[in-house]
Amino acid sequence: MSALPPAALQAQAVGVQIGQRAILHGLSLSLAAGRWTSIVGPNGAGKSTLLRALAGLLPCTGQVQLLGRPLHDWPRRERARTLSWLGQNEAAADDLSVYDVAMLGRLPHQAWLAAPSAVDHAAVEQALRATQAWDWRWRALGQLSGGERQRVLLARALAVQAPVLLMDEPLANLDPPHQADWLLLVRALVAQGHTVVSVLHEVSLALQADNIAIVADGRLHHHGSASDSTTHRALEQVFDQRIQIQQAAGMWLALPCLVPSVLKGSEAASKCG
Repeated sequence: MSALPPAALQAQAVGVQIGQRAILHGLSLSLAAGRWTSIVGPNGAGKSTLLRALAGLLPCTGQVQLLGRPLHDWPRRERARTLSWLGQNEAAADDLSVYDVAMLGRLPHQAWLAAPSAVDHAAVEQALRATQAWDWRWRALGQLSGGERQRVLLARALAVQAPVLLMDEPLANLDPPHQADWLLLVRALVAQGHTVVSVLHEVSLALQADNIAIVADGRLHHHGSASDSTTHRALEQVFDQRIQIQQAAGMWLALPCLVPSVLKGSEAASKCG
């Protein structure tokens, strides 16, 4: 029997409370290194909260481990070189150029107040070309559309060249061609040995991942291969049988099941066939 791949990230009985509300309830999850895992689930399930806890951006109970080492034991700069983050509605100064925004991803590699090195410039060019943002590298961020801005922020995350990359709703504002480009980019990163963890609302795109972690009500509902029928049934269940997982053109897709929203569970399943 082949050994399981090592874990890039592990959540061990992680709990998060914001104000008086518990968001995550002792959730445990092991994410394999060198794989792409998509985190999916209904609105308000705790997906983004889980990703932020894995990134060390939220206080939590339990423990998060990065590459087998407790997250709080990592020196900040070393952790920033190892784990890259792309969040929702990321803030960035609108008067900065696209190039300078992408260069921010190189800060963990630079000495205090040091000028960017040739390696930094090469990493930024590679990231901007990968996101097709190189041609407008000298434009101000504030002059860009929402989709263009998202590609620049993705380039900033890529410029870190971290082995682990966490992305919360990375497809926001991207049109279908650039969503396809993002899928190809993630696949290339994984082929190079990177670990990618993404929160996605687009279930059909999430199904292109290696693994899927389904979160509901702040708990792990299911974790398995994206191509496994058990995962597909778990997805249909957590979305109240309002989607059907079917294969087309060699890809697994989530198709909407058009039944009245008042029907749930087995009743909705019977209507969807």
